[in-house]
Amino acid sequence: MATKYNTLIMGASYGSLLAIKLVLAGHSVRLVCLPEEAELFNKDGAIVRMPVRGRDGLVEINSNDCPGALSAGGTDDADPSEYDLVVLAMQEPQYRSPGVRELLDRVGKSGKPCMSIMNMPPLPYMARIPGLDTSMLTKCYTDASVWDSVEPKNITLCSPDPQAFRPPEEPLNVLQVALPTNFKAARFESDADTAILSQMQADIEAIRFDTGDGEVELPVKLKVHDSVFVPLAKWAMLLTGNYRCVQQDDMRSIRESVHTDMEMSGKVYEFVKQVCGKMGADMNDLVPFEKYANAANGLAKPSSAARALLAGAPNIERADCLVKTIAAAKGMQLDTVDETVAMVDSWLERNRAKAG
Repeated sequence: MATKYNTLIMGASYGSLLAIKLVLAGHSVRLVCLPEEAELFNKDGAIVRMPVRGRDGLVEINSNDCPGALSAGGTDDADPSEYDLVVLAMQEPQYRSPGVRELLDRVGKSGKPCMSIMNMPPLPYMARIPGLDTSMLTKCYTDASVWDSVEPKNITLCSPDPQAFRPPEEPLNVLQVALPTNFKAARFESDADTAILSQMQADIEAIRFDTGDGEVELPVKLKVHDSVFVPLAKWAMLLTGNYRCVQQDDMRSIRESVHTDMEMSGKVYEFVKQVCGKMGADMNDLVPFEKYANAANGLAKPSSAARALLAGAPNIERADCLVKTIAAAKGMQLDTVDETVAMVDSWLERNRAKAG
């Protein structure tokens, strides 16, 4: 009998996508979220809708019908030492909020393996990249000190390539998958910790879901890779699409960001790939521009970062700042990237001035 793992997931919006895959595979998950979210998850389960190749419409999965167990609660009643794995699924600025900050500190001190599915890699993960001076990167984080107790050897990064959103007209426990790609995780430093992820990968791959008219294979798998650079494949997508949604006075969709000027998009994408290459990434581990541009065709809304800025957020994840800073340290620069970073900076300044 394969081991069944107990996973703590901090963040229930995007986190419920990985959670549903784990409970479908028979594992247990505890979601850390807001009280009104927890109440819904505990009562009605986590509901995830996803497209399945060869089928019309969406397939709906409810965690209450899965072999594994899902529960939810707040930051105070989570003891990291009781779990085999901790997953970080909140946006980077949220880790400094009261309760979350203290829980992250307990996670770090517990020494438990911790996998981030954020677009913004946690600072201690960046320390796993050979030869990278992470002291220059602290300015890109909302509050870099929240990561102080997390050891680089205990943390890994998983590229959150699948796109999912909460339909605004639905309850908070409903998540809809827009782009059903895979989670791509780097291994941990330790073989024992990596074995947990490999077991989860195999269990998720083995899932066959009964839709009522036959069993189907569901998309969105977990793939574990040996290279620390594999999850950074998301950077080129973020800088070409997500951050370029941010315009002077309004926001545009990811599709428009990528397809309005394909030549420029290709340049930005290639530049970010070259930055990853200079850091030591194998170009074969990164996604080709054509493949991304094709996927971007289906992304008809502004990115979550752009929507947050439009809604007045004083902080967002700054992978754009991270790439620009690392590029500069390698003697690399691209005007469009600088302009994008400046545009995001100006929105944040305006939002902070309003909030202030």
